[in-house]
Amino acid sequence: MNSHTMKIGIIGTGAIGGTIAKKMAEAGHSVKINNSDDADKLNARAEELGVTAANKKDVVKDVDVIILSLPTIAIPTLPKDLFADVPENVIVVDTSNYYPFRDADIEEIKNGKVESIWVSEQLGRPVIKAFNNLLAETLASGGKEPGAEDRTAMAVAGDDAEAKKVIAGLVNDAGYDAVDSGSLSESWRHQPGTPAYCTELNAEELKQALADGVKEEAPVLRDKAIADLSALPSYPSHPDVVKFNRALFEKNPGTK
Repeated sequence: MNSHTMKIGIIGTGAIGGTIAKKMAEAGHSVKINNSDDADKLNARAEELGVTAANKKDVVKDVDVIILSLPTIAIPTLPKDLFADVPENVIVVDTSNYYPFRDADIEEIKNGKVESIWVSEQLGRPVIKAFNNLLAETLASGGKEPGAEDRTAMAVAGDDAEAKKVIAGLVNDAGYDAVDSGSLSESWRHQPGTPAYCTELNAEELKQALADGVKEEAPVLRDKAIADLSALPSYPSHPDVVKFNRALFEKNPGTK
């Protein structure tokens, strides 16, 4: 467990955001959440996760870290003044992944802008990209103690080394090894359609997968993966999805 208790505000409590909220609370951090539901539903969700419900204004107030776990398309719908009173030293984490079938066409991203750079520009704040390269099921049930054999790893990108260390600590609290994937402009290396995305690798394997990513190929592979998975008669099991994702890349483990 993290010796330093942190105050964390989380916006978005879907499969990823909800799991992060629960895991952070279990690790002893103070967590408050907000989502697009009405107050009653939000309160019920908070109770279910063992955290506190907060309105949009309060969820970003008096916290050390703000985690945005929203579909990419929802980022610009956040209140424009959301971060107006949030001090510079508060770390903002983006967990989102861009999927055109869900997020519509975002021209700049389609033209090659790195997803989290786009998010950062929408917010007018630097962000750390993390908690985006594991499947929800992996995040919920794949955690292990530090030092455990074949502990799954998670990529963390950003331009502030100290902020990345803090988030790496939270990743560790959640049960995963953190791998520094470079600056925010390098965070495309764990966007959908790359060898590092949802392939459940350990730290050494993830470092290799991050290095093996090809930026231009990623959107094509992302869309192909969605089309192929959607075409199956029934949605595959979690292990089968991991296997499917690994098989998209020759070098990933389990594809030989």
